[in-house]
Amino acid sequence: MDHAGAHRMDSPTRSAVQATLHCLTGCAIGEILGMVLATALGLGAVLSVVVAVFLAFVFGYALTLRPVIAAGVPPRRAVRLAVASDTVSIATMEVVDNAFILLVPGAIAAGLADGLFWWSLLLSLVIAFFLTVPVNRWLIVRGRGHAVMHELHGH
Repeated sequence: MDHAGAHRMDSPTRSAVQATLHCLTGCAIGEILGMVLATALGLGAVLSVVVAVFLAFVFGYALTLRPVIAAGVPPRRAVRLAVASDTVSIATMEVVDNAFILLVPGAIAAGLADGLFWWSLLLSLVIAFFLTVPVNRWLIVRGRGHAVMHELHGH
């Protein structure tokens, strides 16, 4: 196979990695902030996950909206594009990273000064990244997910 052919075959994977890194940034900000706030406030496991997931979606969508609106897309359309491009990716990451935190004994109850809190949270995001890349690749190959954003900003 020639170099150009190999480049074309790698393109969906490269795009999926970039899309997942982009999504991970917003998810990580929201997830970490949510878990820190929930832990500091002494919320239980269910409320901690709810707060973290909610903030992951807020920050995930916000990081997508900023460049789309800056590209001149009207806000209502920008929101529809962000939801269309990022919902499956954010949802996948949130299911994976919160499931991991819930499965690690004591992680959801660990305090902010406990190493278990931090390593389980960070490792959950790494695992979520690796499990979300193939999901994003599958969506991109089908012209869905982050593929709808390619014409609007350089990812």
